[in-house]
Amino acid sequence: MSTTKTPEEIRAFRRDNPKMRERDIAATLGISEAALVAAETGLTATRISPAPDDLLAHAEGFGEIMALSRNESAVHEKIGVFENIKSGKKSAIVLGENIDLRIFPSRWTHAFAVTKTDADGNEKLSLQYFDASGTAVFKVHWRPKSNVEAYHRFVETFKLDDTSQTIETREITAHDADHARDPQAVDVELLRDRWTALTDTHQFFGMLNDLKVHRQTAISTVGDDYAFRLADDAAATLLHKASENAELPIMVFVNNNGIVQIHSGPVKKIVEMGPWINVMDPTFHLHLRRDQIAETWLVRKPTSDGHVTSVEAFNAAGEMIIQFFGKRLEGYAERPVWRELAESLPRHSETAAA
Repeated sequence: MSTTKTPEEIRAFRRDNPKMRERDIAATLGISEAALVAAETGLTATRISPAPDDLLAHAEGFGEIMALSRNESAVHEKIGVFENIKSGKKSAIVLGENIDLRIFPSRWTHAFAVTKTDADGNEKLSLQYFDASGTAVFKVHWRPKSNVEAYHRFVETFKLDDTSQTIETREITAHDADHARDPQAVDVELLRDRWTALTDTHQFFGMLNDLKVHRQTAISTVGDDYAFRLADDAAATLLHKASENAELPIMVFVNNNGIVQIHSGPVKKIVEMGPWINVMDPTFHLHLRRDQIAETWLVRKPTSDGHVTSVEAFNAAGEMIIQFFGKRLEGYAERPVWRELAESLPRHSETAAA
């Protein structure tokens, strides 16, 4: 995304609209969110290394923070500490009790440390990471219990010499851009053979890559025994039903180009505000735009422990917005109470005919 706006113009608009969210400011100005932050370089922002390995090598010392990952339609926030970290060039994993991440390092391109002061004079600290298009990938926000000294040490260690207030971005080609989206181009018999042969849910992504079939296309063509479409508002119904069972742990996945962030556990406080449905629990906040969900599917994937059920919501472009599973341990069957909840959700045909 490019813009003719100068850093001075960007900052002026920001000053004139102090209550507008950063993502909305960027959209209004026709710039990337990274360009919005870059305009503050030398003021409230410092360029830092975008390498996830640098972040993860020091993250355990940050104390309790808020980790935020989002896409256009869902915001996933977890409060906790970084722990059980496994770094790697192709992927990195954080498997903490609250902070649970799957990271794709090659897609992290720009990063900033941001220091701001709110209306009450409180200092707000964050580390913000962006992909090559300037879209936010991951943010770490400091909280009252966070280690402020660790923040400043980290910034001092990994700050870059680059102090420019503009940023170069480019369009990103999706990893599955060459995958078939036309159902007529799918060899359904081969798809079903490969699907039936799955023994682990983690094999699903590889299957799609091998067959070069887009995820939503595969789900919509494989057959009702493996996937069927749910009502468009099924995700909201799922959250309300899950909240009624305080003992039911679910898994909530939100992903973007550079990360998958996961919540594992119950959801309790569900709040609806306009098009948003929100989870507002002590260590988990979810904000989901129901009006941007174009299709929702119940999906069954075979495993060596019996099939695993997910509920998957897509936008109008066929991109994944959010995914739900019942929490389970490897080697154990899916919880019947989760399967019953998922299968009780109204189907699309039922609501369409009503």
